[in-house]
Amino acid sequence: MKHLTFDIYGDYAHFKKFYTTSSPLTFSFPPPPTIGGMIAAICGIDKKNYLDILSFDRCQYAIRILSPIQKVRMGLNHINTKGNAWQLINKKNHEPRTQIRTEFLKSPRYRIYFSHDENEIYQKVCSHIRNHWTYYTFSLGLSELIGDYSWVGEFEGKEISFEEHFSIDSVIPITQINLSEMKIEEGKRYFRERIPVNMDNNRIVKSYEEVLFESNGNNLTFKKGNCIELENGEKIVTFSTLFSSRETS
Repeated sequence: MKHLTFDIYGDYAHFKKFYTTSSPLTFSFPPPPTIGGMIAAICGIDKKNYLDILSFDRCQYAIRILSPIQKVRMGLNHINTKGNAWQLINKKNHEPRTQIRTEFLKSPRYRIYFSHDENEIYQKVCSHIRNHWTYYTFSLGLSELIGDYSWVGEFEGKEISFEEHFSIDSVIPITQINLSEMKIEEGKRYFRERIPVNMDNNRIVKSYEEVLFESNGNNLTFKKGNCIELENGEKIVTFSTLFSSRETS
């Protein structure tokens, strides 16, 4: 199967953790539904059905961290529009603005791997990214956080098994690996996050996944296991029900 590979980057990003409200926090990288939204913006896929067209069941996604994860907090001034009008002056029980401390990713850069079970859709995405065409403005989580993307390549991938030490370049869904086979290496910073991986058209999360990653973008080494090896030598593990079913069968 071919995998479209492209990089996304920007000055700042924010991929909101759904359970944070008064002081929004961000995931360390875009979850699969967010990546689907980015691809939909590039290709002009309607927001009412892109979650179906680019669903977890029809696509394979993988994510690689290319620059160290740096999180910073800044205050955002939100306009108080209670009463359907913005009042510039202070009144009793009404402030014109409310400052919200918000967490951002600074200088983020990621590599996205994408494939689709329908060739027409896959080729459309490839064409837009290769030619740097975009239908809607490309942003990194929030409309104010303008981002950019660049073509890397299109590579055949094959599923392989290792019986000796090998390294995986992407973020890893924990259900796809055996943690007891992981080699802990000095100087690496290991983190786990629980992220949404599948969402329906009503934006209701259908499934979550625990993921493992190294915060500086270094690869993770295992004594043995399975992964997808691309023509360019990169080794990835995808978010895919198809791949998961092969693993567990």
